[in-house]
Amino acid sequence: MSTAGENVDRQRRRLLGAAALAAAGRFGIPVAFGAQATGQPDASFGPLKQVDAGVLKIEYAEAGPPDGPPVVLLHGWPYDIHSFVDVAPMLASAGHRVLVPYLRGYGGTLFRSTGTFRNGEPAALAVDLTAFMDSLKIKTAVLAGFDWGARTADIVAALWPERAKALVAVSGYLIGSQEAGKMPLPPQAEFEWWYQFYLATERGRLGYERNRRDFNKLIWQLASPKWAFDDATYARSAAAFDNPDHVDIVVHNYRWRLGLAEGEAEYAEMEKQLATAPTIGVPTITLESDANGAPHPAPSSYAKMFTGKYEHRQIGGGVGHNLPQEAPKAFAQAVLDVARS
Repeated sequence: MSTAGENVDRQRRRLLGAAALAAAGRFGIPVAFGAQATGQPDASFGPLKQVDAGVLKIEYAEAGPPDGPPVVLLHGWPYDIHSFVDVAPMLASAGHRVLVPYLRGYGGTLFRSTGTFRNGEPAALAVDLTAFMDSLKIKTAVLAGFDWGARTADIVAALWPERAKALVAVSGYLIGSQEAGKMPLPPQAEFEWWYQFYLATERGRLGYERNRRDFNKLIWQLASPKWAFDDATYARSAAAFDNPDHVDIVVHNYRWRLGLAEGEAEYAEMEKQLATAPTIGVPTITLESDANGAPHPAPSSYAKMFTGKYEHRQIGGGVGHNLPQEAPKAFAQAVLDVARS
């Protein structure tokens, strides 16, 4: 028998879906919603924008009213802004200004100088986010992401809490350090990180350069074993990997994590702070999926790292690593709920 609370939740989900469909037309985003992912490879954000932000010229999608409370959605590796193509209109329909930037090394995000070091270390990506917000004159925003995007949002929320109104982080607390990355793990865990060891070699770098689309498609399949994405859906995102800096950024990121590559001096103090595992005090909802095939921490291991208002949600239904694209309703609802905190 359904409870009153369950009926209210069902009604709220129906209203959210209806509002999102209306928003799709209003903001030029064709989209349809199912229980999980829409599977529409032709869904798009429409014309993208570009802004100078720090060392980058960042390409991004925008939806919703320009004076709405801002939400920044951050993708991971090897994904792109289309992880949020169904989430964005849902948030826009609720009145949010939704911003979805390509990370450095993806899509049309380019370095402004050919002489800038192609740095993939986590601190650099966090600085990119604050520079992006500064360029758009956004003082604070709800930050939400997965994989590299969740780590970036975590770092900003930890080091500059005044920039994060609230946080949604898939797989929770992902802040780490080089010293932690140097420590060996149990054999099964090491096996799951096979791609990091591959990219640590020059053979791996060359292989990733030559075969990045096939390589990343394999990662999609392994990380989301129950997600039946089609070739067109993958190709839509894979175009982002043609960025001229993509290989340099990815390889440096994973080599830096293992202590096999140096970062830049300007980020050294930040990395020292992050190595202490700073807590996050802004309102937070963490998400995890029941079929995430990528290595990820157990929710019980990171709950204590969030010292403000906090909730964890487990998402079922065979959802994998790319949670926003595979379960857009659940992700959007988490953003809407934490934004009200």
